[in-house]
Amino acid sequence: MSSQKALRYCLITVTWIPVLMTINDNVCHVAKIEGSSMRPTLNANERSITSDWIFLWKFNCKKAFNLNRDDIILFKSPMDPNKVYCKRIKGVQYDSIRTRHPYPRNVVNIPRNHIWVEGDNVLHSLDSNNFGSVSTGLVVGKAIKVIWPPSRWGADLKLSTGRQDILTVRE
Repeated sequence: MSSQKALRYCLITVTWIPVLMTINDNVCHVAKIEGSSMRPTLNANERSITSDWIFLWKFNCKKAFNLNRDDIILFKSPMDPNKVYCKRIKGVQYDSIRTRHPYPRNVVNIPRNHIWVEGDNVLHSLDSNNFGSVSTGLVVGKAIKVIWPPSRWGADLKLSTGRQDILTVRE
């Protein structure tokens, strides 16, 4: 291969790096899910050493009208912006939600541009019952599909095993 051809390939590769970074930051991303708070929906096998990897849709996901009950999302922790949590949306703006311990009130009204999130594994989840409703501005993206391991392809991410019937008033 001539040096001119190698230089051309190098320049083409370098010019695509900003495009790929923009797509990764704003459109879609692949994320590794760790922990047991979303079990059995994600990381279903507690004895497995592998974690689920998901396809995450990021485009326009911070808008309240694009976030629905039972969507699984990744969001920055309201307590520590260096942490990212994976939880299921249980309530959207203007909903009234029945909370559980340790939340200080029995029912909470979700403010505009906020969501209520909980893990499917209720007993092992740090969620809105601990830190309250979450601003939609903290949302990183929506989980669309499990892409790894292959045995988990086709897993239904809408199938919630967490607390049911926590909505007291529907919009």
